[in-house]
This record gives sequence, structure tokens and C-alpha cells, in this order.
Amino acid sequence: MRVVSNTSPVCNLAVIDRLDLLRRKFGKVVIPEAVARELSALDHAGGRANIEAALRDGWLVVERVSDRRLLPILRRRIDEGEAEAIELARQTDADLLILDDLDARGIASEEGLPYTGLLGLLAEERMAGRLPSLEDEIKRLRDECRFFVSADLETKLLRGVGER
Repeated sequence: MRVVSNTSPVCNLAVIDRLDLLRRKFGKVVIPEAVARELSALDHAGGRANIEAALRDGWLVVERVSDRRLLPILRRRIDEGEAEAIELARQTDADLLILDDLDARGIASEEGLPYTGLLGLLAEERMAGRLPSLEDEIKRLRDECRFFVSADLETKLLRGVGER
């Protein structure tokens, strides 16, 4: 399975020390160069160390977007990392794109690219019995990453995994 990720899912999982979730689930995750640059600027030492280890271990892999002609058009709507992640996924026929930004998801949908977000991944892991509590992970994301989850979405997710 070919999986491409944007910055925020990798970054947030690295900060809460759950980056291994991606390796267990997918084996290998590809990120474009812009995402690699954004991740290298992470100011959380533990998160940055987790990302560096994943790159060194070879399961988090940086690839270049080969055809860059559409990037300026995408950049009018989304940031550089998201644009490159979408283009890399499109150009390499990725099976899954991981991103959280609503505008980026809209473009992925327009392009017919299958996508999920960080919360979807965590909910799947909880349902598979590989996470003891989705609620605890959401709390950690809020506390350690300033991750925003609306109350309605959180309730829906927690009910979906049987925690409420």
C-alpha cells in the first residue's frame, strides 16, 4: 500500500510519541520534500527525534514531486506541504493520502484521491484494539500539540469507538 502524508499528522503523532502507529499500520509512509522541510523545523525535541529516527530507519521516506507545474495553482488554496503531498499522491497513484486540513481534503476529493486524517487513523487503531483510549489520545493532542477537535466531532468519534 502506498501512503503519502502531509506534515501535521506526522508531526502530531511524533510529538505524542505515537509515530510508530504509522509504521505498524502501513509499513512505509512517503512525504514530499516540502513536508520534510516543515518537519525539520519542529521545535519539539522529542517529536523531532522521533521523526529523525523514522527517516533513519527508512520507513518514513522523502520523495520529490516530479512534475511541479500544478503546484502554483494548488498553492493559491493550500500551503506548500499540502500541495506537494496532494501532487505526490496524485502522480504516484497513492492508495491513501493522510491530511487534516479541510481545504486540502476538498482538493483531494476533487482529484478522486482517497484520504484520511489523524483522528480517523487513531479511531481505526482504537477499534483494532491497538490503542487503549481514543479519548486519552485526543486529550494529549490538545494538550501537547494544540490540536483542535470540535466537541461534536469528539463526541461522534468517541461514540463510534464505544467510549461514550
